This record gives sequence, structure tokens and C-alpha cells, in this order.
Amino acid sequence: MTTAVSCTIDGTIAHVRLARPDVRNAFNDEVIREVHRIFTELDADEHVRAIILSGEGKVFCGGADVQWMRASLELTREQNVGDAMAMSEMFRAIDRCGKPVIARIHGAALGGGAGLAAVCDIVVSTDDAIFGFTETKLGIIPAVISPFVLAKIGATHARALFLTGERFTAYRAKEIGLVHEVVPAAALDAAIIRILGEIKSAGPNAVRAAKQLITDVLAAEYDASKPLTANRIATQRTTPEGQEGLRAFLERRTAEFAK
Repeated sequence: MTTAVSCTIDGTIAHVRLARPDVRNAFNDEVIREVHRIFTELDADEHVRAIILSGEGKVFCGGADVQWMRASLELTREQNVGDAMAMSEMFRAIDRCGKPVIARIHGAALGGGAGLAAVCDIVVSTDDAIFGFTETKLGIIPAVISPFVLAKIGATHARALFLTGERFTAYRAKEIGLVHEVVPAAALDAAIIRILGEIKSAGPNAVRAAKQLITDVLAAEYDASKPLTANRIATQRTTPEGQEGLRAFLERRTAEFAK
């Protein structure tokens, strides 16, 4: 296992940690490669119910590694495209992972770190954390993360924050939909434990199907969404998990998958 990213599994919960605290958990080739690999493997692990993404040290993720950016100065346009494609695949591995992904954010989430917040399903942040799509401050643009950020916060907020590259508080991040909960640092883990409890009480196959449903409905045209959604609910209702969940509700007992 690489030292740049760690992954441990505690029961049904996977803990993925960016582990380069000396450089603010910045992205480089190794981080991108390992995050992609880890999330691909966790997606296929039927025992994992949820994933917590965090960063070691003082910040969640400060963006791109300085040395990695310096090396990019010597790359051709084609090589830069390759680097960007690899990073895009990493974000897509998180985005399309069938398990709920919870971001545990503290300190800062800047540049690609803010992109990680955008691609996670549930984002909990400390009240003193700082966010920013800071790429324009470096003369570049937040291109790779833009599909995920636009889906999360919309064009109006992206216009304000992409163009200025300004840093903003966790409270503003919550106002625009990038963050779901803002808590004091001492309450961060308790908030995540509460969310995990909610996830564990839901059917794991239903959770995966619900996450896929969001993607598919957003991509579908209006008329196509009717048969798509009708077929999805019909399929889920007739699965063993769907049958058990409905029977448990009618019989006023705890479903087997929630025990």
C-alpha cells in the first residue's frame, strides 16, 4: 500500500485518507493513481457499505502539488492532456462509486480539494475550514473538476467563484450546496457517525440503485424519464431486499439489512 493514500476497512466502513500532510495532502501522479485504484476496488467490494474520505494533518487537501505543477511546465500539450485525463478518471471513480462517499473536511479544501468536496455524496466540514476554486490565481482554470462542481453548485455560483478564484468559508460553501453540514471541529466525527447510522439503516442495494438513479435521471430526456423511473422502482420492489424492506415496514419490525 502506498504511503500517499491509505485505506482501511472497519467492519462495513472504508476509511480512505490522503496521507501527505507535509504537503497539505496535495495531488500528484501517485495520489491520482491510488485514489482511482482504491475507489474502483471499494466499489466492487460487496461488504463495504460506505466510504469516508479524509486528509491527514492540518488540512483536507490543498490542491495540486507544487513539484508536480513545476514538472508540468516541461510537458507538451498532449502530455498535459494525458495528465488531465488521469485526474478526470480519478474524480469519476469517486463520482460513479456505488457506495455513499462522505467527505470529512477540515482546514482547507482548495482547487482539486474543493473538487473532491463536489464529487462526494455527503460533505461535512469544520466551521473554520476554507474553500476555494483557486486555479485562476495561478493562471489556469478548474476544467477537470468543472462537471462535478457545476452539478453541485450550479452556474451562478461557479461564475462568481471560478472567475475570482477567491477563498470562502465553510458557511458560504454550505449556502451554495458544496457542503451539507458545518460543525465545530470537536463535533466532526460525531456528525459522521450519525450519518453512517442513517446509511446503515437503509438497504445497501437500494442505496446503490438510488445513487445510480440520480445520474441516469439527470442524463435522461423528460419523456425518457417516465419508463426509466417506472422500471427502476418495479425492479427494486421485486428484489429480495425490496421485499424484505416493505414487509418489515408493514410488520413494524426492523429489516434484516438494517440490523
